[in-house]
Amino acid sequence: MRILILGGSQFLGRAVAAHACAAGHDVTCAARGLAGPIAAGARFIRIDRDAADGLAPLAGETFDAVVDVSRHPGQVRRAVAALKRPDVHWTFVSTISVYADNRMPGQRADTAPLSEPLAADIEHSTDAIYGAAKVACEQAVGTDAFICRAGLIAGPEDPTGRFAYWPARLARGGEVLAPGSPEDAVQFIDVRDLAQWIVHAAEVRLTGIYDGIGPIRRRGEFLAECAAALNASCTFTWIDRAFLEAHDVRRWAGPRSLPMWLPLPDFAGFLTRDTSPARAAGLISRPVAVTAHDTLQWLNASNGPVTGLTADEERDVLAAWHAQGAATTLI
Repeated sequence: MRILILGGSQFLGRAVAAHACAAGHDVTCAARGLAGPIAAGARFIRIDRDAADGLAPLAGETFDAVVDVSRHPGQVRRAVAALKRPDVHWTFVSTISVYADNRMPGQRADTAPLSEPLAADIEHSTDAIYGAAKVACEQAVGTDAFICRAGLIAGPEDPTGRFAYWPARLARGGEVLAPGSPEDAVQFIDVRDLAQWIVHAAEVRLTGIYDGIGPIRRRGEFLAECAAALNASCTFTWIDRAFLEAHDVRRWAGPRSLPMWLPLPDFAGFLTRDTSPARAAGLISRPVAVTAHDTLQWLNASNGPVTGLTADEERDVLAAWHAQGAATTLI
């Protein structure tokens, strides 16, 4: 099968290209070529998706399947106009950030309400309008495609450093600041599992809208399994939302954050998506331990990025938590 990946030089795009090549497909990656090298075995064509004629280097090429990971509606609209045909299987990688309701647990892709799409005259996405931009991208692609709404993507080569925070932190051992409660839900997908499913979808010409995420796990179990996989000796100190916010510990990702933590009940639905339709359609998730182990190996070998609380910041928050407990005991 001839597969075109619009992108393919970073993280998920490169993982899709690598898996497709390993499966014996003829893979072309079309991108600016600035994010990094493409997968071994793939062919590279340089394009500029922001230019009106930026897809011209693909003229005369024929493909059986196209995979697009763009977040920019203008890019997606131009790709659809130039390349989408009835005999071409189309995959668009979207996001669970498209949903309007983040509070209700257990929502499904086929029934959950969406945010309003970005206005038609806005070409580019920013972090602030990411979800609305992806809704606009989905609308440009149409319903006769495979739309994969990915959750947090984890694993080797992750440029965000979000999931990587936890293997890196747990490997140091000792007292670990854990947000919320051990019963809180976490949900993510290993990039290699998502890539395998995307290639499978092209092979069987799967269409429809699915949430591409792994099973729901409890945070306490998640941390314990990661620590065990890394042979790390850890104790967990669970700290509630009010205290974390009072001490400027931030949510989800970025500096001074606890990655993969979102305040409840505001985001009770964000990490509890019902992904049974995706599993029925072939999505398989590897054990947490494997993702944690492989991510740490990649971090150690490549000095990959990690985002979140620094060791000093974590130590200060833990000290304040224990001091508050001591003060309460004295009172």
